[in-house]
Amino acid sequence: MKLQHIEEDLSAWQHEHVFGGASDKAERRARIVMWITLATMVLEIVAGWWYNSMALLADGWHMSSHALAIGLAAFAYAAARRYARDPRFAFGTWKIEVLAGYTSAILLLGVAVLMVAASVERLFSPQPIHYPQAMAVAAFGLAVNLVCALILGGHHDHGHDHHGGHDHHDHHGHHDHHDHHGHHGHHGHHGHHGHGEDLNMKAAYIHVLADAATSVLAIVALAGAWAYGWRWLDPVMGIAGAVLVALWAKKLMLDTGKVLLDREMDHPVVDEIREAVEVASAGDTPRIVDLHVWRVGKQLYSCALSVVSRDPSLTAAELRARIGIHEEIVHSTIEIIRRP
Repeated sequence: MKLQHIEEDLSAWQHEHVFGGASDKAERRARIVMWITLATMVLEIVAGWWYNSMALLADGWHMSSHALAIGLAAFAYAAARRYARDPRFAFGTWKIEVLAGYTSAILLLGVAVLMVAASVERLFSPQPIHYPQAMAVAAFGLAVNLVCALILGGHHDHGHDHHGGHDHHDHHGHHDHHDHHGHHGHHGHHGHHGHGEDLNMKAAYIHVLADAATSVLAIVALAGAWAYGWRWLDPVMGIAGAVLVALWAKKLMLDTGKVLLDREMDHPVVDEIREAVEVASAGDTPRIVDLHVWRVGKQLYSCALSVVSRDPSLTAAELRARIGIHEEIVHSTIEIIRRP
């Protein structure tokens, strides 16, 4: 009975590490686009082979990687939701979505390499093309991509500025005190979904845009070759499309990679934490001697900091209140070190 009583007391100080998460709407969008992309992929590959168009074949084959990437995005949403309360994840499962975005970027780079290889081969070995049919299918592919872009476009509903508005959320304070080091404060904010860029959905969106761009280039290439006999335009446009896809992939890798590696100590929120904490009071200015900030949600951050202060009345609760003006800080661990 005594052990049970202790566990009940401890539960009042414990909290979950679930910071926002993907909406069911985002997952549904990804699944719908995945099936549309798969169907169009099959059509374009068959038509490209039948009508002997490198541009169509390139569009169809690289659409297969897009279908895989968009399916991966849907899987990531499902996995993040399924394991949201798994205690093995120290700060929740949001980074499953970011990892999916990073994987999508690698797939995009693979697409670009394959597009270049196929286009160079066709450049030196031109083949006859059935222009009217090939252009019709390319136009259909473009229309499908635009529809998919509209379906996925909802990921832009959220602002990218970390100063944007925030949902109402509750604050649950958690404290522990150790005389050896001074005062340690720990808190979590729950039920806060935040606003920010969904990197998983952005990855799926870029795959669709890359496919749309390739469709446009295919149409231009086919039109030029049909009207002026510029057969070289088909593979050249394939190479141009590959360069465009590679550039998008690089940007996506940088955006997702820095989150996965917690390389965001140059984010403005870090300076805001310093400004909020290092405020003079009772003749003393607390100084941060150790600070770590990392992302745990779209625009949600966690921080751990050690503060040196001469003010005996300064508490972790007071510092937490100062940091609390920035609602994107949803989890913090605070240590106060007293100096003479």
